[in-house]
Amino acid sequence: MDDMTHEHTPLTRWDPASLAEVADRFCDLKTPWWVAGGFAIELAVGHRIRDHGDIDVLLLRRDQLAVQQALPDWKWWAVDPPGSLRPWASGEALPESVHDIWCQPAPGEPWRIQIMLDEAHDQEWVSRRDPRVRRPIDTLGLISADGIPYLAPEVQLFYKAKEPRPKDEADLDAALPTLTDNQRHWLVHAITQAYGPHPWADRLLR
Repeated sequence: MDDMTHEHTPLTRWDPASLAEVADRFCDLKTPWWVAGGFAIELAVGHRIRDHGDIDVLLLRRDQLAVQQALPDWKWWAVDPPGSLRPWASGEALPESVHDIWCQPAPGEPWRIQIMLDEAHDQEWVSRRDPRVRRPIDTLGLISADGIPYLAPEVQLFYKAKEPRPKDEADLDAALPTLTDNQRHWLVHAITQAYGPHPWADRLLR
């Protein structure tokens, strides 16, 4: 990681923004955005599941500069593969190799929001994991009772299925009873297509 990042803000020093703060900062955007990660699963199931080390917000890559509009006075850091942080300049279009942006209110303060960028073609979302996995953008997310857009649970679980960690297994356990047959079948098809035979498939089709 960048030496300056180590000096000013340790990579593990997170103070995640609340859902209410995220909604307040992003609500005026004209481009679509969704709460992602574990918080998206909690919004889908309607209750707390576990602690969270960060909070994720998903935008389409073509709308990436909306992040700078939503957080105009913050510091933005692009995560360059394989994992180095660098300042993201105002107006800079990030290359396709960059999928994550870390945001903090000021230098030296904790990280508050992580932005994830995903691909799109016309009106379709296209998974960066496998371009065969895609769906209409207007079906990519849902809206919570409080009006917060969040990534549909089957889409979030598709990302979590690549190399499931204990927290991903916990999210699947919580979401499974709430998934419709259509959501289950979409998820099984997506993870099988992208990752091959998968231990989650049998659980989803029971």
